[in-house]
Amino acid sequence: MAAKAVVLHAAMLAATFVGAPAVAQTNDPNLSQKQIDCLNRTTAAGADCEDGAKNGGGKSGAGNAAGGAVFLPALIVDLFPNPPARPTPAPTQPAPPKSPTSTAAPAPPPSGPITPPTGLNLAAPPRAVSGEFVPDEVLVTVAGDAGAVQQIATTLGLQVRSQRQSRLLGTTLVRYGIPDGRPVGVVLAQLAADGRTQRREPNHVYSLQQAAGIVNYAFERIALDSKQASGENVRVAVIDTGIDDANPALKGVIAGQFDAMPNVPIKKRDHGTSVDGLIAGVGALEGMAPGAKIYHARAFEGGKSSMDVILSALDWAAEQDVRIINMSFVGPKNDLLGTACRNARALGMVLVAAAGNNGPKAPYGYPAAFDGVIAVTATDAKDGLMPQANRGAYVFLSAPGVEMVAPSGTGSDVVTGTSFAAAIVSGAIANLIHAAPDRSADEIEKALAATAKDLGPKGRDNDFGYGLLDIKAAAAAKE
Repeated sequence: MAAKAVVLHAAMLAATFVGAPAVAQTNDPNLSQKQIDCLNRTTAAGADCEDGAKNGGGKSGAGNAAGGAVFLPALIVDLFPNPPARPTPAPTQPAPPKSPTSTAAPAPPPSGPITPPTGLNLAAPPRAVSGEFVPDEVLVTVAGDAGAVQQIATTLGLQVRSQRQSRLLGTTLVRYGIPDGRPVGVVLAQLAADGRTQRREPNHVYSLQQAAGIVNYAFERIALDSKQASGENVRVAVIDTGIDDANPALKGVIAGQFDAMPNVPIKKRDHGTSVDGLIAGVGALEGMAPGAKIYHARAFEGGKSSMDVILSALDWAAEQDVRIINMSFVGPKNDLLGTACRNARALGMVLVAAAGNNGPKAPYGYPAAFDGVIAVTATDAKDGLMPQANRGAYVFLSAPGVEMVAPSGTGSDVVTGTSFAAAIVSGAIANLIHAAPDRSADEIEKALAATAKDLGPKGRDNDFGYGLLDIKAAAAAKE
């Protein structure tokens, strides 16, 4: 009981992001889920892993970052501007961005001290939560109507901060607030005891993948003729920062926009502008797929977003009937995001994501590490790997992403990062779809893997994946 009191007291005193290794999945069809678990030495794998399984059948997995607490940066305080009322003075605790599609107003802040409910059942031990997350919220899918949503909140002493019907999740997604300082892991375990809750996840925080930053050499390196490149009328969704839609490189490129965090002012437009421009820019800063139609969802500010906001952007993208979704961001594993990606892929969308810029020993980056997502790492003009790129069996493909000129919120800039390598791949895939509209997502993924230029050790490896994108060869590949 004393230990529990210490945990609750610590949660009341400071809002922190909890850092822990993420659990990986991989696109490699030769690895079983047990091998993947062992690859990352997860608790679930335990002592049952043989040496071969732990090594992924001879493949070495990415190292995991050391655990520990990372104090909440001021940036996230700005991103989540409405902290709940506290019974006593305490360090500012952030509240999340408001969902633009909420159908229920947030519950009013408590008027006095909150007593945590007692006698609640724990259906499982308190959950260890990996990665960065909003410290006073959980995301839950609920079977039932608004009455059931509120009953769950009342029973567990939670606040209904937003709820909406998610197309990709196929159910009601509720963002519950934890006003009394209980750890997220404890609340997730308490929610598991209620049969009306289907999935229960932290509201994870994700980061855009831009490294510190010459003519765009990508056309040459991926074997794409700039004079013949075209993604005409191919619909591509981009989930990113706000954009400078007045930039000449984006003239006529943006077919639709959606702001998944309308209550947060736009301060930066560089990252999203660069990604859109590299995919389908026109004029002097031509992208990989001129003529493609970009459906842009703004879901990041100051380089950060939350799971709730990203899911809202993904649902909007799915409603636009896009063929490709570009996700140039990275965060911890989250089952809700995995489900949304799996269902988007089932609808025929090609999912492209940045592998991450957090270094060789970083944990796997998501959504890139989910099955069915093309995880892209970055190479330079000489096909060398970007030193700060993530490594791991989930890395699928390499593409140019080091020191490239791209449009930005201030005109143009030299950019570096797996974010931009992912944009190059999304644009290249738009060329494939333009040339052969009936080509399926599975066929495209297989062609990219089979025709990539092998880099590094022979065969697929943890640094370069299958190798450098060769779009000319992929276009000619036959199933």
